[in-house]
Amino acid sequence: MTELVRFFSVQITLLAVVLILHTYVGLHIIRRTLIFSDLALDQLAAFGALAGIGLGIEYGTLQSYLSSMVVVLFGALLLALIKPKSRAIPREAVIGIIYALALVASLLLADKLRGGEAYVTKTLSGSMLWVSWPLVFVTTVVYIVLLLFHYKFRHKFIGLAENKIRNEQLWDFLLFTTQGIITVLIVPIAGVLLAYAFLMIPAAIAAMFTKKWALAVIIGWTAGFTACVIGLCSSYFFNLPYGPSLVLSLGVFFIAAVVIRSLFSNNKLSA
Repeated sequence: MTELVRFFSVQITLLAVVLILHTYVGLHIIRRTLIFSDLALDQLAAFGALAGIGLGIEYGTLQSYLSSMVVVLFGALLLALIKPKSRAIPREAVIGIIYALALVASLLLADKLRGGEAYVTKTLSGSMLWVSWPLVFVTTVVYIVLLLFHYKFRHKFIGLAENKIRNEQLWDFLLFTTQGIITVLIVPIAGVLLAYAFLMIPAAIAAMFTKKWALAVIIGWTAGFTACVIGLCSSYFFNLPYGPSLVLSLGVFFIAAVVIRSLFSNNKLSA
């Protein structure tokens, strides 16, 4: 029983910490319709980890995180600088192309690595076994620093969403860099798919019910945390893959939110 309590306490603590910043950054991404930017950065982080393996770096070590960070920072720079002025090519198309190239590069690289298929599965699905109290501590410290940074410059980042800011590329780069840092930390644990779900689904749920930033973070965190705890329990007790279980649980909550929002809208129209 003690081991079970330890396991769930460290997992739940990490989820509680992670979802605060992910929900907030996700709101920025949704309101600016940069929907696949995080998926692109997640895949770049996975490619960086695979590249590290190719160089003899053990997956999940500090050196592995650093190799992912180098690739992700390059991706953040590309996302900030490549902004087509022509309406014929939406920015989301560029982001999708970057994601596709990162995915293809990861698959080609994995094909040349011994046990490459297993590493690809790890980067997609993650592993709850990576979670430990030291990792939770490091993640908490980094997330607090990033939250303080975003709070101090909140008017700049919110101004990006409202097109009311100068030096847009600089602040874009800082926003994408924030995404990149949390991506590098979470992908080895959650995998690409769950890391993307952490950022997008709680924020999407919140965006359906309010435009206020603080209230949206509260709604998104509450829904996301509840869904993730249910997914975590399902994964543990039914021996299901960690990442997919949490993604599915978050997806069910999103569908429920869509239904609730639809019913709420219909009631307002009837009144």
